[in-house]
Amino acid sequence: MKTSHPSAAPTGERPGYSESHSGSNGLSWWRPWRSASPTIMGGFWVLVSCAGFSVMGSLVKLLSESLDSFQIVFFRCLAGLLIMVPWALRSGGFASLRTAAMPMHLARALAGFAAMSCGFYAISHLPLATATAITFTKPLFLVLIAALFLGETVRWRRWTATLAGFAGVLIILRPGAGQFDPAMLVALGQALFIATALALIKGMPKSETNTTVLLYFAMLSTLFSVGPAMVVWQAPSLSDIGIAAVMGLIGVGAQAALVQGYRVGEASAVAPLDYSRLLFATLLGLFIFAEMPDIWTFVGAGVIVASTVYIAHRESRLETAPARTPQPALPAPD
Repeated sequence: MKTSHPSAAPTGERPGYSESHSGSNGLSWWRPWRSASPTIMGGFWVLVSCAGFSVMGSLVKLLSESLDSFQIVFFRCLAGLLIMVPWALRSGGFASLRTAAMPMHLARALAGFAAMSCGFYAISHLPLATATAITFTKPLFLVLIAALFLGETVRWRRWTATLAGFAGVLIILRPGAGQFDPAMLVALGQALFIATALALIKGMPKSETNTTVLLYFAMLSTLFSVGPAMVVWQAPSLSDIGIAAVMGLIGVGAQAALVQGYRVGEASAVAPLDYSRLLFATLLGLFIFAEMPDIWTFVGAGVIVASTVYIAHRESRLETAPARTPQPALPAPD
């Protein structure tokens, strides 16, 4: 997926800035950032989002010591709603509520809520690095969904890479080796639901703006989270409320940084940086929770990462092939 920049400034400049903004007022340190390429800037924001999501996972794990994961999901959704509604109303007013795809918004919000619930449960019961590594299977599930439900043609090379990726999952799970934890399957469910939500977003009518999509997700996911949270509700302490507030803010900020990264940089260039979450999760798990995943977690994660990078490479070639071909041609071999 390519990101276009129709309003990009000339090389070395950024819209709205001039040399008068630096040097004379002591902002010469800003020059390298202003002259950075879109890829570097996009990569920076993606790394910020990965660090943010990893910190949020650590806070979820801390909260899970006193609160159920469904209640933590509610706090996360509520924080997103409190931030999203004022922003949407300020940017688009009540027009942001106009939609011609309410069933798809409902399905997307339900998939997102299910993904968040599975993810928070997995984080609560698994080492951070293990839960993170399993979520790298999102692209593998997207291949399955594209082939089974979206009618897309998937050829043997991507099927082989997908099977190799799921072999990496088996290396992490190791069923029958005495190390299997059912929470690993819940983490796998998170990846499946995220892939489902992404497929639903892809199928949204073009009339649905990003603001509308985000606003309805914030409202509906919060609504979906209320019932399960009430079933397991426990009065949170002041420290729990503080951690939950910080968790929500970091989660929303990480999501915003991720969107900015993909808007600024080429998706094919910045997407691999998502795997840095495994490094952040490993370090946080080690220093905060004294967690050290075994070697098989990293071996399996390596297999998954290699397969998903290959799938992304094949999709990128398929997307760019028509643009390089002066006349219609058969799809590139897969």
